[in-house]
Amino acid sequence: MTRPSLVLGIDPGTAVTGFGVVAFDGRTPTLVECGVIRTTARDPLPRRLAEVHEGVQELIARHRPDTLAIEDVFFARNVRTTVVLGHARGVILLAAQLAALTIHEYPPAEIKKAITGKGGATKEQVQFMVARLLRLKSAPQPADAADGVAAALCACVSASLPKLPELKLPTMKTVKAATAVRRR
Repeated sequence: MTRPSLVLGIDPGTAVTGFGVVAFDGRTPTLVECGVIRTTARDPLPRRLAEVHEGVQELIARHRPDTLAIEDVFFARNVRTTVVLGHARGVILLAAQLAALTIHEYPPAEIKKAITGKGGATKEQVQFMVARLLRLKSAPQPADAADGVAAALCACVSASLPKLPELKLPTMKTVKAATAVRRR
């Protein structure tokens, strides 16, 4: 019997980086570990990025995952927030690449949709569904840890579903025309 695939999911940040390690046998996901990597707000950005990088390297060394699933950049109202988030993602991606992991990047809405069915789900809805999908008594805390687990679950769900060809749906004009023909 082969060992389950291990997925390290990451919700990147420079203050708090959420993570979740999920084992997946092709049918049932199982939570291995989740938590957060915290940095000190008063430290300079390069020091905080080094701490995030070291924390991710430690997780990779401890769990030996096959895959990294990371939340993609979203565009915040504050450009500085987006740029700093990009730096955090960069050091996380570097750690994964140096460990030769398969890397999957997912927009936040895609992760939410894979877990809850809605791309605009709230953090509470994501936490609730993460707990349900993993059969946990309570949702992972804090919310950043649940977001890391959600990223890992998104990779598990995406990997297990067959890829269907994109459907071309009829336009309303086509539907109205077809309805008019049937009425005659």
